[in-house]
Amino acid sequence: MKQSLVDDTEDVSLDFGNEEELALRKSRIRHPLATFFHLFFRVSAIVTYLCCDWFSKSFVACFVTILLLLSLDFWSVKNVTGRLLVGLRWWNQIDEDGKSHWVFEAKKASPTISSSTETEARIFWLGLIICPMIWTVFLFSTLFSLKLKWLALVIAGISLQTANLYGYIHCKMGGQKHIGKMASRFLSQQLFQRDQLVSTTSRRSST
Repeated sequence: MKQSLVDDTEDVSLDFGNEEELALRKSRIRHPLATFFHLFFRVSAIVTYLCCDWFSKSFVACFVTILLLLSLDFWSVKNVTGRLLVGLRWWNQIDEDGKSHWVFEAKKASPTISSSTETEARIFWLGLIICPMIWTVFLFSTLFSLKLKWLALVIAGISLQTANLYGYIHCKMGGQKHIGKMASRFLSQQLFQRDQLVSTTSRRSST
């Protein structure tokens, strides 16, 4: 009887540090370069739009610089950061009959190996959601202030960043047809998680 009790206790392994180690892995940034460039081009385009009058008096130079930053942002987010940070990608392909098809893919999550972390995913989605909202604000400010020469650039910014947002939400939802309802639900969920994170951080700092 005593021997059986010893054998039973030998089979039990208590790993108290697993939860802390798992939380630490989720909070790490595994792709710092991709995370940096995910925000760099789009934030630079916004800052350049706001401060271009201080840097240069040439409208053409400001227009070309901002458009170049928006184009680099569109390419990097579509082809690099989405694949590395959240395991999603989308593209257009033409079949043998000449028909255009949109392809939306999501990498299957492995129970043991994760290609991204929660921190990277949060940074990816917040950058993808907030920046088009800022360009929408620029659109209304351009219309109300009658600075119509910037209208084409602002529309280009909204179009390029909204295209990536739409494509990745389509990937996240698995290509479902009712993308509008699912997108609004997903966006509200991401913003709620952001507010919850901020409130949790403020509570910890106060204690």
